[in-house]
Amino acid sequence: MKEFDEFVDIMKRLRKECPWDREQTHHSLKKHFVEEAYEALDAIERNNFHDLEGELGDVALQVAFHAIIAEEEGKFTLKDVFQAINEKLIRRHPHVYGDAVVNSSKEQTHLWDKIKMGEGRMSVLDGIPQHFPALMKAEKVQRKASKVGFDWKEKEDVWKKVEEEIAELHEAVRANDKAKSEKEFGDVLFSLVNYARFINVEPEEALHSTVQKFSIRFHYIEEKLREAGKDIHQSTLKEMDQLWDEAKKQT
Repeated sequence: MKEFDEFVDIMKRLRKECPWDREQTHHSLKKHFVEEAYEALDAIERNNFHDLEGELGDVALQVAFHAIIAEEEGKFTLKDVFQAINEKLIRRHPHVYGDAVVNSSKEQTHLWDKIKMGEGRMSVLDGIPQHFPALMKAEKVQRKASKVGFDWKEKEDVWKKVEEEIAELHEAVRANDKAKSEKEFGDVLFSLVNYARFINVEPEEALHSTVQKFSIRFHYIEEKLREAGKDIHQSTLKEMDQLWDEAKKQT
């Protein structure tokens, strides 16, 4: 494709002639890769396809940048990247490119996982990035374990586990044991993620939504205090609580 070839040529020229581009490494670009991915997700969340078009280009830029650096180091090329993903997609879809029979997305997922294990993975938990956001990582670990039968049977039992972990957290806090409190707090979060799976809630999305709701309501407090000529740093909790209740009625 003409546009793609032009894009690659531009990237390679920038790498040679732009001082900032020349200085970049795989490690220096890591944060940019994550930022661009989140900006694309934000465009999807806002249902803004104009922004999504641009953000997907920025994500593609990061892919090309890493591949060009790798080519300079003699590791692999952009062509190798696409060849590898093409081969993987064909290998993991034998029901499309082979004779395997799949009758549902659930069967396809099971086949996908079986093929991945045949590619040299030693554990069903292999392949989960260490730097995943914690809630996403917890949910991913639990789902992978669930696929081999290591899971609760009923959501009521999962909720009992949540209550048990909360009680243990309270006990650690009462004992003023900081290390144990941190451990037990992690157990509470992990058990809540487990419960979220059983009620078909995405924990990362749920928390994101709550944070966004809190931010909107807090901004309302700030705006109303400014309109009243008041400094939020000098306002009382009673004043802010009253405005919070007003904001709740609107969101």
